[in-house]
Amino acid sequence: MLTRRHFIITTAAMFSGPVAMPGMANAAAGDWDMWDAQVTPVDFDPATSNPWDLEPRFLPVRVETKPGLKTGDIHVDSVARFLYHIEPGGTAMRYGVAIARGKLYVPGIYSIKRKAKWPSWTPTQAMIKRDPELYAEHAGGVEPGPTNPLGSRALYLYRGNKDSYLRIHGTPEPRTIGGRASSGCIRMVMAHINELYPNVSLGSTAYLYPTSGVL
Repeated sequence: MLTRRHFIITTAAMFSGPVAMPGMANAAAGDWDMWDAQVTPVDFDPATSNPWDLEPRFLPVRVETKPGLKTGDIHVDSVARFLYHIEPGGTAMRYGVAIARGKLYVPGIYSIKRKAKWPSWTPTQAMIKRDPELYAEHAGGVEPGPTNPLGSRALYLYRGNKDSYLRIHGTPEPRTIGGRASSGCIRMVMAHINELYPNVSLGSTAYLYPTSGVL
């Protein structure tokens, strides 16, 4: 049984300080390349590029991990607003994220069963009912592109074979990173999730830790 208290107390041992790092389906691949260029800073360096004015701690950094964490898994610390992707050899890449507002954040253990580049997006009926002024106009869906709410990449979270409708995805609102902004999903800077995306395998586990209580 994993608790937030367990996770926070062991953070120093689980994830230590930075490690030195070496220097819509009809959208065409050409569109993807063009959009990737639009959302990626010139001469992009994950560790230092920051045109979004993020707090420096939310820039990607490689950290050491404690033994026993499974390579490929994702751990989301909802309190510190960090996502860790576990690598071989005792390290993880750490990224800043935004989580959902209030009770819309649903901690748990999920499986990543779908990945998509430049996905389309359709709000759920629950989202439309909850915030019609915000979502009703998009009931027919939003085509892929830099202003799409799912951004450049999306990892789809499932419980068993059931889609949870939660995603880890890029956001066109990077200044929300570090806060509570979404309707349930985990948001990342698009340039950052573009770096993460190819390293995440289908079937990997995503642990979304609670802000309190038991996972």
